Amino acid sequence: MNKVILNADVGEEAGFDAEIMQYISWCNIACGSHAGSAEVIQKTIALAMQHNVKIGAHPSYPDRENFGRTRIEMPYGDLVKTITEQIQLVKSLTEKAGGKLHHVKPHGALYNEAVKNESVALAIIEAIKNVDKSLYIITLKNAKLSYLSRGDFEVKHEAFADRNYNDDLTLVSRKEKEALLTDPKEIFGHVKRMVVEGKVKTKNRVEVPIFFDTICVHGDNPKSVQILKYLYKEFSILNLL
Repeated sequence: MNKVILNADVGEEAGFDAEIMQYISWCNIACGSHAGSAEVIQKTIALAMQHNVKIGAHPSYPDRENFGRTRIEMPYGDLVKTITEQIQLVKSLTEKAGGKLHHVKPHGALYNEAVKNESVALAIIEAIKNVDKSLYIITLKNAKLSYLSRGDFEVKHEAFADRNYNDDLTLVSRKEKEALLTDPKEIFGHVKRMVVEGKVKTKNRVEVPIFFDTICVHGDNPKSVQILKYLYKEFSILNLL
């Protein structure tokens, strides 16, 4: 059984980052495109370094109005350019602070598109190559981004603590009431099944095999701190952190 690596999306000005950092191993910092700014990025980097949390860039479609959660049609070259600039910003500010960028995890609609859209996945890969070929990529096991990255990057696969799954291992749409999980005890049971049994129970109560390296709690979840604190406590007791 592998150790549990908790990650969270931060730098999104949700107000929880200072508390979140003490419970996670990896963080994904918004690059100023869907949320944040250079100043927020710098503050978030400082928090991560204070808690020895590995730093990742969390690029998105350039869409602050919809928090990067709406698919945008962009020319391939423009998409590569914005993702490159976003990753480079976080990398430069991390190195300026004396740290090292560890990974890239796309955000929101960009993340979801890279699961099924080959062109978007290739744009992300090209952008990361433009910045640093040694970076890890975080995505889903069944994603186009994972498949197309092989041979160029090491991929870390992800599962979600605070989201419900469909039977095909896609996430339940945020438009549906079952999409988000907020009760820490319920979430621990959800995650423990994934960690111990290698299965996830879907919204239809079907148990499906799932493979992952790291588990995400969304930093903008109103209960993110309580969730992470509970997961950290329970997995510490099980000696799995």
